[in-house]
Amino acid sequence: MSTLAERLGYGASDKLVIVNCDDLGATYGANVGVYEALRAGMATSASLMVPCPWARDAAARYRGEDVGVHLTLNAEFDLYRWGPITHAPSLLDGDGGFPRTVEDVWDHADLDEVRRECRAQVERAIYWGFDVSHLDSHMGTMQLRPEFFDVYLELAVDFRLPLRLSGASTERVIGFPFRRLAAEEGVVFPDQFVYVPGVGSRRVLERALFDLRPGITELYVHPASDSPELRALAPDWAARVDDHDAVTRDKALLTLAERAGVIFIGWRQLRDLMRT
Repeated sequence: MSTLAERLGYGASDKLVIVNCDDLGATYGANVGVYEALRAGMATSASLMVPCPWARDAAARYRGEDVGVHLTLNAEFDLYRWGPITHAPSLLDGDGGFPRTVEDVWDHADLDEVRRECRAQVERAIYWGFDVSHLDSHMGTMQLRPEFFDVYLELAVDFRLPLRLSGASTERVIGFPFRRLAAEEGVVFPDQFVYVPGVGSRRVLERALFDLRPGITELYVHPASDSPELRALAPDWAARVDDHDAVTRDKALLTLAERAGVIFIGWRQLRDLMRT
């Protein structure tokens, strides 16, 4: 059976890497940082947080880059809030936005409201003009519980989009065979996913590029340009600024990738394969 890399026209031993920028639309700084990473750095794709206040600005700056939808059911910051774009009482935490934690969503969300909200987020991104390339999930909320994963997979099938999925080794920990379920529905996903605890990916990127295996690997970062707004709202602002520096200015990372024989690709290639 052909590997995913071979189905894309590459060799079975080739090392293909997607460098995805999460949280496009979250802040002004994220919009500036993500688009710089895509246009002048080593990033190859990004994920839009449709409900966030700066998402419309992200749409105005869009020039056809490889952008997917970062399905959003959480608003993790204490002082900066965003909420559903549909009428979804079960997705509010009583403090002006989505719940801060994944567990709060899992405990209180109505699945019909989740389905309606996530579908509306994808449809709004398309309406704004994005050529949506893939789906992933902010904070992993849609990926890590079977009933939420069912909605996640349903959207991928309906919109014919590839999915971010964690690696095969995590299926036993998470407790259900999500990769097999996705494959059975014809949904495409990378062979490997490199998890970053929290925000701040420089060291993880360095290790991942050094240890890279053949096939398609997704790496992700949270680049943002430094600004008073970012410092005021995000306790992890310094890590976001460092991610921006890593993927736009760090020549050592590019050199490491070249030595490893990395071929950079985007999600759009996986989407086009899935649609054929």
